[in-house]
Amino acid sequence: MGEIEDGEADHITTDVQGQKCALVCECTAPESVSGKDNLPFLNSVLKNPVCKLYRFPTSDNKWMRIREQMSESILSFHIPKELISLHIKEDLCRNQEIKELGELSPHWDNLRKNVLTHCDQMVNMYQDILTELSKETGSSFKSSSSKGEKTLEFVPINLHLQRMQVHSPHLKDISSGIPQIDALYDVITVGAPAAHFQGFKNGGLRKLLHRFETERRNTGYQFIYYSPENTAKAKEVLSNINQLQPLIATHADLLLNSASQHSPDSLKNSLKMLSEKTELFVHAFKDQLVRSALLALYTARPGGILKKPPSPKSSTEESSPQDQPPVMRGQDSIPHHSDYDEEEWDRVWANVGKSLNCIIAMVDKLIERDGGSEGSGGNNDGEKEPSLTDAIPSHPREDWYEQLYPLILTLKDCMGEVVNRAKQSLTFVLLQELAYSLPQCLMLTLRRDIVFSQALAGLVCGFIIKLQTSLYDPGFLQQLHTVGLIVQYEGLLSTYSDEIGMLEDMAVGISDLKKVAFKIIEAKSNDVLPVITGRREHYVVEVKLPARMFESLPLQIKEGQLLHVYPVLFNVGINEQQTLAERFGDVSLQESINQENFELLQEYYKIFMEKMPPDYISHFQEQNDLKALLENLLQNIQSKKRKNVEIMWLAATICRKLNGIRFTCCKSAKDRTSMSVTLEQCSILRDEHQLHKDFFIRALDCMRREGCRIENVLKNIKCRKYAFNMLQLMAFPKYYRPPEGTYGKADT
Repeated sequence: MGEIEDGEADHITTDVQGQKCALVCECTAPESVSGKDNLPFLNSVLKNPVCKLYRFPTSDNKWMRIREQMSESILSFHIPKELISLHIKEDLCRNQEIKELGELSPHWDNLRKNVLTHCDQMVNMYQDILTELSKETGSSFKSSSSKGEKTLEFVPINLHLQRMQVHSPHLKDISSGIPQIDALYDVITVGAPAAHFQGFKNGGLRKLLHRFETERRNTGYQFIYYSPENTAKAKEVLSNINQLQPLIATHADLLLNSASQHSPDSLKNSLKMLSEKTELFVHAFKDQLVRSALLALYTARPGGILKKPPSPKSSTEESSPQDQPPVMRGQDSIPHHSDYDEEEWDRVWANVGKSLNCIIAMVDKLIERDGGSEGSGGNNDGEKEPSLTDAIPSHPREDWYEQLYPLILTLKDCMGEVVNRAKQSLTFVLLQELAYSLPQCLMLTLRRDIVFSQALAGLVCGFIIKLQTSLYDPGFLQQLHTVGLIVQYEGLLSTYSDEIGMLEDMAVGISDLKKVAFKIIEAKSNDVLPVITGRREHYVVEVKLPARMFESLPLQIKEGQLLHVYPVLFNVGINEQQTLAERFGDVSLQESINQENFELLQEYYKIFMEKMPPDYISHFQEQNDLKALLENLLQNIQSKKRKNVEIMWLAATICRKLNGIRFTCCKSAKDRTSMSVTLEQCSILRDEHQLHKDFFIRALDCMRREGCRIENVLKNIKCRKYAFNMLQLMAFPKYYRPPEGTYGKADT
């Protein structure tokens, strides 16, 4: 009935009802789409592949060959371990900064001690989890039956690559006559990112975070209220400080080294780098939050000495007595002291810029006296004082180092004073976030970290696989660094009982992926596993490519440009619990999520059309009518039709046409997910590759009965039965029911 690839068949079966629509062959070796040279890279993240081969008739009575592959990913455990290590490092640093806040009044000091006690306990918990995960050497799969295990909370459930390769009956290699691959379709299947061990009695993250923030804003607890935006801003500024201060010190030392070598060109280049980093440093403190935080910390000090009469802009509200907590306001309850000297911070902050100007002026003078005809031009803001250069005395050429050294010391001293004050004040802002409701605040952070870890592991897996399969596609690479990638999640959770909480967790976890950027670097060894850097609110995933693959990338990517992703989630519940929700419950959560994410998808499409080159867009529009697909998707979302699976099909189609990364998720990525991905595969064969219409159902049943997904069920629950009962089957939409004899006891 057809050729078997590579002769690596373990056994051959046909359709159980004797219908000769398919040859199913179990194969022991995966196949590379982009050539065998990429296999070592792909095999570094994919493990334990299961391969199936099919042969189906086309509408013109020819045969198409299908290769289905399902693989685990070692990233299931690698990414959580990377992330937990970062959390521990970040939290230890924050705890130390809270300890170093200095002397506080009794109220604030007691609050600090309480916060540190709980924070230290959380760090210990993270360290214990990391220790347990580190014992899982060689693991690449977490089964659905393990979703409630505490030690595996951060690990995604049942993460797999589901791949379909279509071999066209029309395209053949001239030399061998063997049909060639003309299309490839990847879907990442994974259990919905959710905190199963924590449970869903009180809902999921979407509800819990909203409730927490509302209570924190409206309740007069003994703390100062900062909005989530201000808290995030404080973390961002602290991160910038920690990154820029050592960079500035390094560039200052390089400037001195250039001076000691009497090299005008080297001196100018070093000054340029120093100026750029220092200006970024100064700009980081322009935010009003820093001023407000300095004042808040001032009021928390015991016996603060007031230095000057009130200024008009700082006397609108009186602060509470220093040993008492400030009164809660409807907005940010930042205290204002009647005679706090705001201008002192302005002077300290401005001294950094003035110190830089002195260095620029000195370098200009030195180069001018050395015969250079060009100034350094280091200060882009033009703030250098006109008389500054003239005020600097003349010195012999050999004293460049001695003349710059005291100015560099002054810059470092001024910068150190700014860093000390800003760090303490912004750490005080973070103290307020932690102080509100212990341990609830930390437990919410833990839950969010767990959900995000599961989501990130899947995303990194999907990104690496997408990069590998599209590495030699110039249009994709241009889109990658110009616009970024759409990442579309198909959710099959119901809006009933515990699955409401799962969906609320999943929605926040996927939304949080917006904080992730990718950076592609050249691998310097055989270790090509990705590395994560950054902090909560902003992560960078460094993807390593072997030298040959790295050299094929566009210059912008090779130079380290950050590559962004745009995650969107569309959910349609399909089981019997969704039937109950639609008739007797509430489906507003699903409706809100779909509407919100449609707007995100539409915004991505707008950016895509604006930023991609006109010639690419012209060709793209000829091939794809995305505008019509988006309008159709919106109509289906707004129609509020029950179990409208058209939403999922349209969203998936749009994602594929936009070169995006596809995900399909249910509670455990085992049963409903299997029905969905097999339906998607057969629908693609019908719509894109002319699968004979009379064989659509037969192909669907064949894939579900003999394909990779029944193997997925087996490896999860040690049984070749989809976990559906008759009630569930009756509730499923058309084409979502498995063939007779392949289902059994319902999942719990």
